[in-house]
Amino acid sequence: RCVVGVVMASPDKIAVAAGLVRRARGIVVTAGAGMGVDSGLPDFRGTSGLWREYPPLAQQGLNFSDMANPEWFEADPCFAWGFYGHRLNLYRRTDPHEGFHILRKWISEKPAGGRVFTSNVDGQFQKAGFPADTVLECHGSIHYVQLLNGGGEIHSAADIELPEVDPAELRIPEERLPKDKHGRLLRPNILMFGDMYWDESRTSKVQHDLMRWLVKVEKGSLCVVEMGAGHAVPTVRRFSESVVQQYGASLVRINVRDSDLPRRWGESTPAVGLALGALDALQQID
Repeated sequence: RCVVGVVMASPDKIAVAAGLVRRARGIVVTAGAGMGVDSGLPDFRGTSGLWREYPPLAQQGLNFSDMANPEWFEADPCFAWGFYGHRLNLYRRTDPHEGFHILRKWISEKPAGGRVFTSNVDGQFQKAGFPADTVLECHGSIHYVQLLNGGGEIHSAADIELPEVDPAELRIPEERLPKDKHGRLLRPNILMFGDMYWDESRTSKVQHDLMRWLVKVEKGSLCVVEMGAGHAVPTVRRFSESVVQQYGASLVRINVRDSDLPRRWGESTPAVGLALGALDALQQID
């Protein structure tokens, strides 16, 4: 047990976290953008990193939420796919760090197994060997595509070959734009800002399966292991905290900057915050 508000030495916190993981009968992995940093992926926290990676965005004064807008696929699809195409190519060639495999091992050792809830669209959990039907990507996945208006079916992007995108230009040629067999422009199956046409059917199915699993698992037997989920986009943090409150789970919150726990939680809430990167924390707990 970790008492909220009490500063504990790092070895003590690691021991608390290890105990929570060890005693659990099932693991709920929750992950934000910080999870991929140890694999070499950018988390685009603030504009400085984004603009350094993509100069055209700096030149136009665009932040991440400006660019992650479906209107770009109508207004300038070559630019939109330059941005998302560069990221898709990056994710395809990036190998998940060892922390993913530590989590898989923990889940394999638990009677109830485990599930993943992530706001990341990079597909790193599946690439690390997690079964796709156990990974809820709440904002969708860049490895799937849909029509601009949300009609039709969701298709895998595995057969879409994109050219290498120069981040200094951030454009792809018009003739290389991803289209379906009828010549209709496609976009990533990702929930963007101000998005009216995201097709959530793929995500909803996995979400339904996750909720059924949570209900079946014995109350008070789960441990939520949360990594790299900050306050800026609190979707993952809120889900982690809801599992603690609704299912009596414990929580190991791993975040370099935002490892704080809710002030409303008292001594009876089994939770600990580790101000560490995901890989470092997982290796120490293991």
